[in-house]
Amino acid sequence: MPAGIVHAAVETEDRDHVAVALGTSLGGSIIYDRRVGGGTYYALIQAHAGLDWAYEPTTVCLGHGTYLGVPRLDRQQPPGTYWVVPPRYEGDLCAPHLIVSLLDRGRSMLDEHHEHIDGMCPVPLVEEG
Repeated sequence: MPAGIVHAAVETEDRDHVAVALGTSLGGSIIYDRRVGGGTYYALIQAHAGLDWAYEPTTVCLGHGTYLGVPRLDRQQPPGTYWVVPPRYEGDLCAPHLIVSLLDRGRSMLDEHHEHIDGMCPVPLVEEG
């Protein structure tokens, strides 16, 4: 999940606040790697859930044969790849429908922000004379 969409969805870029928000909203294990695409969050899901993923190419569901570097369990802060939400138990995965909701919210927030900026126009200067 691109960092920009995630940050828009949770309305913050603060690392600690993002971790709490993602842990609460997605309920599973999440990895962050800032070296990929300007920052990428990886929400871990069951393998079969990616067979019918509707959010490519913005948010790609990695499939069979893809390498994902997984940090040690005690790696929970930068630098490098780290766990935003470490697994609490074996099989601690995110629910795909919650990921979709988060992505929808993030895209909606970004769209609203762009519409607001695009809708702003400078006041034309009128010369008196």
